[in-house]
Amino acid sequence: MDFLERLNTLSAKIRQQGASIKTEEATKNAFVMPFINAVLGYDVFDPSEVTPEFVCDVGTKKGEKIDYAILSGGEVQILIECKKIGESLSLNHASQLFRYFHVTNARISILTNGQIFKFYTDLDAPNKMDEKPFLELDLLDIDEHVVPELQKLTKSAFDVESIISAAGELKYVSQIKKEIGSQLTNPDDEFVKFFATRVYDGMITQKVRDQFSVLTRKAASQFLSDQVNDRLKSAMSGAVMPSYALEAAGPKNLDKDSEDATEVDDTRIVTTLDELEGFHIVKAIVRAVVDAKRIIHRDTQSYFGVLLDDNNRKPICRLHFNRTQKYLGIFDNEKNEIRHPIETLDDIYDFSQQLKDTVAYYD
Repeated sequence: MDFLERLNTLSAKIRQQGASIKTEEATKNAFVMPFINAVLGYDVFDPSEVTPEFVCDVGTKKGEKIDYAILSGGEVQILIECKKIGESLSLNHASQLFRYFHVTNARISILTNGQIFKFYTDLDAPNKMDEKPFLELDLLDIDEHVVPELQKLTKSAFDVESIISAAGELKYVSQIKKEIGSQLTNPDDEFVKFFATRVYDGMITQKVRDQFSVLTRKAASQFLSDQVNDRLKSAMSGAVMPSYALEAAGPKNLDKDSEDATEVDDTRIVTTLDELEGFHIVKAIVRAVVDAKRIIHRDTQSYFGVLLDDNNRKPICRLHFNRTQKYLGIFDNEKNEIRHPIETLDDIYDFSQQLKDTVAYYD
């Protein structure tokens, strides 16, 4: 079982058992220990590798314990503080990590509730834990960009210098991505004003600001849609796309012989952020049974399709997100689509097995 499969296995366990876990201790046993053991590869039953209830004396505070310390070569390398699953993770929860970080040789600390893992180091000041994580993993929404960085923390590949050298870039790229996503969906006053002052010659009153708040959201949505359409047109003409457009468009291709070709070529198609996020959730689920490169999305006016091998005869699912009520369309072995209403994008995970079964029909 490769690294990603181990992550997906633990992810599936959280979906199945998460609601029944009521205490911090149960969270450790059900999710944190399997993460340390199965994902990172450290033997939780060997105290020379993993020490539970690790004692760190700080000043007048004697006998205080941190949940786990991971050791390598007899030296503490990683400190882990755990909270109950579902509990929010904030700096208040990291107070023990802050205190203990500078009295050990550890360069990495982890704050987790079993589902979300926040990784910290000392980029801002030597031997003082940063207030913001350089890496964040949500096992119910695995970011494929996080996976190779997380592998550097495994027992077989542990290289603290490599981790620290990459941590600065990871920290800021992650924060910038979150900020971009937030501003595109719900722009704040400064973001709106930034664009308004560049296209509007009059005074920026509250009325103008309110108007441009709506216009900015619409422009952001249309911009992403334009990049998708530009890529489709370029694919047909053989033109070279700029890199920013390729990244925005994603892995979308045009199948001239497909039954949806006329819809795909329609410039009225708008690919939304929800559709793209839904695609990545589906991809994260089915990549456990098929190569991720084979999972392709294709948008139409009536639905957002996810295909295997970019073949319209191999539909994995359809996302019907164009109305207030969202539906996930899943196919049976005779390619009949069954639509399931969903309230949030996370509900897609409830259909993980059906999605994997659908892929199995074609392989």
